Parts: sequence; structure tokens; C-alpha cells
Amino acid sequence: MKKALLACIMIILMLASACGNVEKTSNPNTSSEPKPETQEAIIPKNTSEYCTVESINMDSETGKYFYGTWRVEKLLGFANSYNDASEYPTGQKFIGDKIIIEKDFFSSKGLKNYSKYQYELKNPLYQITAACYNSDSFYRFYKIDIPDLKINDEVKAIDISDPSTKMSIPVGLSFLVVNNDRLILLSEATIFELKKITD
Repeated sequence: MKKALLACIMIILMLASACGNVEKTSNPNTSSEPKPETQEAIIPKNTSEYCTVESINMDSETGKYFYGTWRVEKLLGFANSYNDASEYPTGQKFIGDKIIIEKDFFSSKGLKNYSKYQYELKNPLYQITAACYNSDSFYRFYKIDIPDLKINDEVKAIDISDPSTKMSIPVGLSFLVVNNDRLILLSEATIFELKKITD
């Protein structure tokens, strides 16, 4: 009899303990706490720390600044990943050369010392392919140091494509617009500052 009574007490204690635990824990399927979304929960809220990588048509404000005739004014440096042997260490063969960027016409034939950069396009397609919202996010994405790039500068990468093929210019020429106030030319791993000479 004592054994049966002891067994009953043990069962009651176990049930009481289990009931106490049930009150403390809740079923995850019925919890009122919001569940994180699958992919969206890991996307950072502060986009200023990152670059937006998405091809969009160039906006009118950037276009207004970007269109014109530009002269290669000075060598700014080289990408950290490798050096373009054709220009290292002075970049003198580009200095003074010109590039024409208009809404309905693009010409890099003014880069006269390099036959592989000779392009002319009627009605080119201009797209912003990336936007970085400060110098830190720019460096993390491109691994390039641009002198005088400040912590609050916005940098847009501009891609130029052939309208008939929709393909980007295949040679290593690309442009960076900084705050619609500076235009940077990347030629492979060499970085140049351009100066607008006509609108």
C-alpha cells in the first residue's frame, strides 16, 4: 500500500511539474510574437553601409551633369587589386584626351593613344549599375581608393551599352559620378579625374 501511495505521489508531482512547464513555454505555432520573414529579415535596414547593385535608367539629374565633352585632367591612382601595366605609374598617355558623352551620342575616339578604346555609339544606353552612399561602402564594394572621396559622398557607376546589342562596351572603360559634381574614368585598373570642357 505504501508503494502504491508513493507511486501516486510521484505521478502527481510529475504532472504538477509538467503543468508548470506548460505555463512557461508556449507553442511556437501559436505564439503572438512576430516571426522573421525568410529572406527579408536578413536584409540590413541601413542601406548606407552597402552599395545598391541594380541596373536602372539614368535619372535626369545625373544625365544633366554627365552629358558633355570631357577632358582627362589628372591621374588619381590605381585599383588595389592590380595595376594596368600600360599606364602604371604615371598614366600620361590619357592626360589631355577627350571623351564625348551626349544623350544621343557617345565617343571615346578622343582617347587617341589606345586603339582598343575607340568607340562611337549613336543613341547609347546609359544605366546606373551601382550606387554607393558613402566612401566606406564604395571602398568595400570596389576596393578602390579615390582621393578626396568623403564619408557622405554618393557614387553612381554608369554603364554604357550599344543600343542594337544591349551589350556594354566590352573594353575596360567605366565611369563613376560623385554627387553629380565629379566624373571619374576607370580604365581597367587606372583611375582618372575628368573635367567638363563643354556642356
